[in-house]
Amino acid sequence: MIEIRRPPAPTPAERAKTIAVRHGPGALLPTTGNPAGGDRVVPELHHVHASGSVSVLLPDDHPVLARVRAADRGELAVVFELADHAPVDLREPVRGLLWITGWLRCLSAESARARAVSIADTRPDPRLLDLGHGLSLLRLTPASLVLADAEGTHSLRPHVFSAAAPDPFHRYEADWLRHLESDHADVVAQLARHVPEELRGGRIRPLGLDQFGLRLRVEAPSGDHDVRLAFGRPVQSPAQLGPELRRLVGCPFLAKNQLRVQP
Repeated sequence: MIEIRRPPAPTPAERAKTIAVRHGPGALLPTTGNPAGGDRVVPELHHVHASGSVSVLLPDDHPVLARVRAADRGELAVVFELADHAPVDLREPVRGLLWITGWLRCLSAESARARAVSIADTRPDPRLLDLGHGLSLLRLTPASLVLADAEGTHSLRPHVFSAAAPDPFHRYEADWLRHLESDHADVVAQLARHVPEELRGGRIRPLGLDQFGLRLRVEAPSGDHDVRLAFGRPVQSPAQLGPELRRLVGCPFLAKNQLRVQP
């Protein structure tokens, strides 16, 4: 039996935590037997905390609030979906999905204010100022999480998610990939030499960057294919990242002067 070794990648919990801190589009999903109805509910604002709990801001008159209050123990079983969108314009923009299943409950005015302050400390948002003035804050307490991305589908326990750290490049990955896409088509073409030969006829796009490597999306007539280009070693800083990017590109002078990743 031949064992196929996959390139090293962040752990499922690390990938899930990275999706969470990117604050992508999110929605409460209908679940079987859930009295919240059959429609997706997009909150005014959502925030996934480090613990895996989710804060959702909804209008005071939203039907979900009434259903939560009417549920047994004031808790409603829900699924929250968080999408990870690529920062460049791809024909299939979703890079990954994180589903958080748990119990949704309303918060007291005091607890809601404290939770809003904790969100504002790391993510200031003017919508938080409307709390208590037409908007209410609810808390989803997680029971389990499921991650689905190009690396596979994985179930996670909340304590595993809570202990994980996001990827060290998550803050400036988006700007760097956009810069690579818009200004350095020649560099992307050089990276194409690492793509399997049978995929080289497709359009090659920058898809992701993490401490273990660079990901490319190949948009081919047969469909979309994701390819991971592994670094020689995991990297933790832009200073360490530069030599690895130059090695992948295979053009040290060009990479050193034009492929800078700034903190």
